[in-house]
Amino acid sequence: MGRRSACLSVVACAATILPAVGEASSDADVAGLRAEIAALKTDYAARVSALEVRIDQLEASSAATTPLAAGGAPPSTPTDVAAPVPADAPPPAPPPAKSASAFNPAISVILTGNYANLSQDPADYYIAGFVPPPEGVGPGDRSFNLGESEITLAASIDPYFTGTLTAAITSDNEISVEEAYFRTTALSNGFSVKGGQFFSGLGYLNEVHAHAWDFIDQPLVYQAFFGGQMAQVGLQAKWLAPTDFFLEFGAETGNGENFPGTRLARNGANGETLFAHVGSDIGDTLTWRGGVSWVNLDAEDRSFQEPNALGEEVTNAFTGSSETWIADAELKWSPLDNPRRQYLKLQGEYMYRTEDGDLSYAGIGPTLDGSYRSRQSGWYLQGVYQFLPRWRVGARYDSLDSGDTNIGLIQSGQLTWQDFPLLIPATPTRTTLMVDWSLSEFSRLRAQYAWDDAAPGLTDEQFFLQYIYALGAHGAHKF
Repeated sequence: MGRRSACLSVVACAATILPAVGEASSDADVAGLRAEIAALKTDYAARVSALEVRIDQLEASSAATTPLAAGGAPPSTPTDVAAPVPADAPPPAPPPAKSASAFNPAISVILTGNYANLSQDPADYYIAGFVPPPEGVGPGDRSFNLGESEITLAASIDPYFTGTLTAAITSDNEISVEEAYFRTTALSNGFSVKGGQFFSGLGYLNEVHAHAWDFIDQPLVYQAFFGGQMAQVGLQAKWLAPTDFFLEFGAETGNGENFPGTRLARNGANGETLFAHVGSDIGDTLTWRGGVSWVNLDAEDRSFQEPNALGEEVTNAFTGSSETWIADAELKWSPLDNPRRQYLKLQGEYMYRTEDGDLSYAGIGPTLDGSYRSRQSGWYLQGVYQFLPRWRVGARYDSLDSGDTNIGLIQSGQLTWQDFPLLIPATPTRTTLMVDWSLSEFSRLRAQYAWDDAAPGLTDEQFFLQYIYALGAHGAHKF
């Protein structure tokens, strides 16, 4: 309401009252009516002033919070001085209250556990022909086990970044950081940048968290080549092409501290990772995705221990370069009428790694040094079939080839293969079957049986029962 509307209201009130003046029989009545009109004017003026003050405040608040249009000027603010608010005028309405939880991140918790029945002692487990990584190899312990509990906090930081922290709590009461990174959200033309610690974008399965795997454990090739999942501490840049089909390219670099690399005693980045993925639909029932990745890392004194020919504990250390090529593919079928009820997913990856450098041998006597060169490969192929809305069955086959490893200390005759028992050439394999039942989107029970021939001459028959429960906010899984 403006001043003109207020004046019209006053005139209307006066027109209503003036006929009564003509009927007044005394000057006292006229004086009383004039006093009432004066009081009405004062009251209306106070109300108009209060409303104008509220309008000015709302306009100023709107100007302060309205973002600028592209190439535009900021909204103008009122320049008129507002009339003072009378003491008895009602206070202006407060701005809308904001919830304190608006700045809280989304929180999710994953609870896992299993029961394991193993025919071989898990303490003696190793993958024959391959340098053992620091951790991540083997089926775990026997009997009942509390799995890794995963806690994730994620939120938008501002209009330009999001942040994610995923911590793993083990049954040994140890807390480790799986991922802790920021990601851009405001870059144009399909570009995005991620920084911090994150699972590398190489291959297909590497970025998938353990609770979303189709089997309890990882394929043997991931365990032998990366000691589990390859984590990157550094930066990642991705470009999603503006095409009708899925096409992305990515590049990473970081400190390279995770197996098969090591943190180098110098400034700068260690190693590079490049990857490309493409995918599309085939008709209305088939979807496919494929990719290729390349990882190049350097290692300094990457050590491992093993007994020599005399049974003495020896420390071997590799210094050199490690280069890995990866090809991955996935094909998914689902019926046109009910894709949530039934689907079939086929997935596989092939890896080829070369390492060149020097290998030192430190036993009881003097340290020996010689050349080291290996050419190794591995692959897996798995299929998962959902035959009912909550039931799935799956099968997986793993195969590794340690290749022809060339150790200079053996070629020169200073040592024999019996001094490197873990590196004796071998072709480990494993066959796995599983069935799982998902009571809902947030709970899953699984049974798995495997014939593991990772060590020569020893078949480890492994039976598992596993539970997986998701609490709180939970994002979508990878396709």
